[in-house]
Amino acid sequence: MAAQPWRNGKIIRIENETASTKRFWIQIPELEKFDFVPGQFVTLDLPIHEQPNKRWRSYSIASAPDQTNVFELVIVLMDGGLGTTYLFNEATVGTEFLIRGPQGHFTLLDPITTDIFMVCTGTGIAPFRSMLHYIYTNNVPHKELFLISGTRKRTDALYLNELFDLQEKLPGFHYFPTFSREENPGQGMRVGYVHGVYQELMESPRDNPHFFLCGWKDMIMDARQKIQALGVDKKSIHFELYG
Repeated sequence: MAAQPWRNGKIIRIENETASTKRFWIQIPELEKFDFVPGQFVTLDLPIHEQPNKRWRSYSIASAPDQTNVFELVIVLMDGGLGTTYLFNEATVGTEFLIRGPQGHFTLLDPITTDIFMVCTGTGIAPFRSMLHYIYTNNVPHKELFLISGTRKRTDALYLNELFDLQEKLPGFHYFPTFSREENPGQGMRVGYVHGVYQELMESPRDNPHFFLCGWKDMIMDARQKIQALGVDKKSIHFELYG
């Protein structure tokens, strides 16, 4: 498949999601519609270095395709990170930069014929939010869907109320926000780490479930070992590494 061309992108909206996370809505003015498959990512060319490949930062698309030329990214500020420091401290509504995409193969099964476990930490929730809204909006046939999203504190959780609302509207969707540093997070939320949640859910018989993992490398490497130990075929484990 030919590489996508670089296109001009423009920030049209910015919102704070948490104390360290922002949502950016980006428009591709030259296109009437920005087509992508839920789970894909884009690469931004930011003015942070003289060498092109040191200016590039990739982020999963957090919104579902909606027939427009606008998409959403959710980005966490990284200590010492040139890209996120620029986006948080210098980029504003109207800022423009080059964008390449969509890219990537971290996408849903087609058709969805088995239970799907979506396991993530932090902004790794982005591709799963895109997938789930796509399934809901397009009434995509599916089996059981489990989203297990880990952060340290409830205040770090992304799209918390939105996803609880989606759980009420999307049959077969089960949402498990999980916090490693909370004692009493509230109804419908878990204390601990994401691994304990999917291990518990896998105690029920399931026919060839597929696992999708997105987040930092250490979490994904740990999860792959634990999931295979549950008897899941490694070919049924899909992952997208951050960092």
